[in-house]
This record gives sequence, C-alpha cells and structure tokens, in this order.
Amino acid sequence: MPGQSEVVEWDNLIGSTPLLKLDRLLPDAPFRLYAKLEMCNLGGSMKDRSSLRILKDALEKGAVKPGATIIESSSGNMGIGLAQACKRYGLRFICVVDERTNQQNLKILRALGATLEMVSQTDPAKSLLETRLERVRELLDTIPGSYWTNQYSNPENPASYLPLMSEIDAALDGKIDFLFCATGTCGTIRGCNAYVKKHHLPTTVVAVDAIGSAIFGCKPKPRLIPGHGTAIRPPLFRPGMADEVIHVSDHDCVTGCRELMDTEAILAGGSSGAIVTALQRFAPHIPAGANVVLILGDRGERYLDTIYDDNWVAEHFEQAPIQQMKEVTHAG
Repeated sequence: MPGQSEVVEWDNLIGSTPLLKLDRLLPDAPFRLYAKLEMCNLGGSMKDRSSLRILKDALEKGAVKPGATIIESSSGNMGIGLAQACKRYGLRFICVVDERTNQQNLKILRALGATLEMVSQTDPAKSLLETRLERVRELLDTIPGSYWTNQYSNPENPASYLPLMSEIDAALDGKIDFLFCATGTCGTIRGCNAYVKKHHLPTTVVAVDAIGSAIFGCKPKPRLIPGHGTAIRPPLFRPGMADEVIHVSDHDCVTGCRELMDTEAILAGGSSGAIVTALQRFAPHIPAGANVVLILGDRGERYLDTIYDDNWVAEHFEQAPIQQMKEVTHAG
C-alpha cells in the first residue's frame, strides 16, 4: 500500500531496480519507451550486481578466505561495487585505477576503504587498460592470498545480469521488442542476450559502444569518458551477442546526458548519454507500438566535473561551444 515500506536485508538493496516509463525524451515517438534505472542500486550502478555476485561466488567456493585481499582493475563503477561489498564482508580491497578515473569515483572509493593503485600510460605501445592489468598481476604476485575478481572474463559477470533481464521481462510481461545496452566488459549485454535466447523473447538487442573501442572490431583510440568501450576486446565477448551495434562519440555522451536531464530530469552517467544518442539515431527503425528499454547504468553525480561541467565541455569539444550546447542537445 502507498506509504508503506519494508525491512530488507543488505543484499536486497542490489537489484530489483525501477523500470521507469519515459514520456518526454521522445514525446512524439510511436513506440513506448522505458528506462531501467540501475543507478538505484545501493552503490549507484549496475556494477553492484556483478561485484556482489562475483565476490559471493568466490567466498562460497573457498577461493576467497576471510580477511583476504581482493584486487580489481576499474575505471570506477566496478571498483565502487567491489569496495562496498568488500567492506560488507570484511575484506581488503585494492582498486587499480588510471589517470582518466573521475575524481568523484576516487573519493567514493577512498570513503569505502579501498586502497588505490594509480597507473599512468608510460609506454605508448600499451593502453591504459593493459597497464592497469599489468599492475593487477604484479600485485597478485606480491600479496599472499590475494584474489583477482577479473570482471573481464569471470562467467559470474554475465550471470549476474540474468536477474536484471528477468525483472524487465516480468514488468513488461515478455513484451520487450528492443533493448539498448552499453558495452564494456560485455558482462551486461552477454547476460541479457543469454536470457533473451533462453526464454525465446522477441527482443532486438542493441549494443551501444564507443568510437575508439575495440569490442566490435574498431581500431582502439583514446576516449575521454569511461563507463563503456574498451581498448581490448574482453574475453567475455561472443559473436552474435548483439543484433545491432551503434558507435557513439564522447561528445554524443555529453549531449545525450544533457538531453536526458533536460527532458526527464534524470541525472545519469556517460554510458546513459551514449544510449540516448543511439536511441535517437535508431528510432526511425523502431515500429509503432514497440516496447523499448534503455539500461541506464549509473548516476550522474560521478560526472559533475566532466559531462555536467560547462567549462570542461567547452575545453574538450571545440565543435560545440558551451553557449551552443543547449541548441545542439535539442537538435537530436
């Protein structure tokens, strides 16, 4: 009943996120549009699901002993999810980050008790991700009893997103025609695709990737905004896990985030902005009456110094001066 609340366990604060009907982002669209609000997880992102599942699986199998040190490479959200889970289970956590990591994420990680290992790109032949992974391996070799959760190849990563798809399935009674999902480790999209295939849903899975990401065979190049895309094709990648692929730029992330904020009053992270732009481009191919779901991965507060900072935008995107940003955003 309205006004009632319930007492829940800590683990139950991760998952079962709201599915919100969006009625202002594309007000004239002939299809129905929904957003899966993964920023409503306890730690603020979809990565709370994978971090908790991976850690609990390792504890249950005995791969992680009480008081052990957990190590992971992360640009932010996975690190935050693991930091809070490690705090909950009394484990030490070392997060290997790089110079692109948002300052807000670094502050959250420190507040949750994580030890930060910062790496820089000293070898032009190596990407920052490769440099982070190299440091992870060095730490594993020097810290007895340490454990790498390895979000890039751990099968519990995609498995953790089966419940996400199940939640959407239940809310829409199986009528999911299009699903837009940002890609990084490929855990989310692979898990969602596996659910679609297993339950024979009539869903077109649309992968949203970054220009300069290697996931779908493009040549890697530097990117400003973390949260989707990667310099190395992840081991979790599988051919056919997406029916459509749309590549978007860093600038697209900015305009998409601001469009979402201006129309739906949702302050979301960079990958959500990428999804909004991808939706706008793909919209002409979506038939009337379809149900379309966007997975919005994290909170926008972590991007206040970048995406939502006018000075940062003006500095990094000469093709769209800040005084034109509002016009560019609403031009679609």
